Amino acid sequence: MRIGDLAAATGASARSLRYYEEQGLLASERSSGGQRHYHESAVERVTLIQSLLAAGLSSSTIHDVLPCISDRSLRTPWLAERLRAELHRVEEQLDSLHRTRSVLADLVEHYHV
Repeated sequence: MRIGDLAAATGASARSLRYYEEQGLLASERSSGGQRHYHESAVERVTLIQSLLAAGLSSSTIHDVLPCISDRSLRTPWLAERLRAELHRVEEQLDSLHRTRSVLADLVEHYHV
């Protein structure tokens, strides 16, 4: 599968796919002409990468987590703690957003807008 095909299948831009490769998140083979070719399983991997990025994980954290998802023997206490820390970070962000929403709702009510 070529980069344009993978981009179309996942909704990711070709630029994003190249970035994922640079970060070691995605692998491709090169043709003699230098074109990238991806295995069919890359669609699932890119979808997972996009989900993890949307969850707020950094590319370095994703780099550490991806192998553990496919190979249970790599799941370590360190990984579990790292994921718990990410979950805690997201929960703190949610708490902050809820406080912000409350303040805005009070302002809307107070000023009748």
